[in-house]
Amino acid sequence: MKFYPMTASEAEESELNKEYKTAREIGKVKMGELRLFVKSGLKTYYIPYHDVRRLFRRVMAVPAKLCCGKGDFEIENLVICGEGDKELAQVQLPGKKAAQILMEELKQRVPEAEFGRPPQDTPAE
Repeated sequence: MKFYPMTASEAEESELNKEYKTAREIGKVKMGELRLFVKSGLKTYYIPYHDVRRLFRRVMAVPAKLCCGKGDFEIENLVICGEGDKELAQVQLPGKKAAQILMEELKQRVPEAEFGRPPQDTPAE
């Protein structure tokens, strides 16, 4: 398996394989000892925990017509930000419960990262 870095941090292929095999998986995300792995199509990306600056959930509502009316499906995503709150990845998660479990585990593994979406710029008056 080939791994692709999300940041400038590179690692040995054998080290990445070993960590990937023992990592805990939630949806398309795997949490290793030192790195967070994200599967996208046929590629697997990684980011060392020390390069993660911010993590937050983004919930997107998708409108849907049902037989008895209208409703919204909520799609849960994990957003990973690096230096300067630049978004590195947005990963779709299997559901709300999985997203909550993932965020709790990431708070333990990446205590130096900020959790919650970045503050919005307020317009100048």
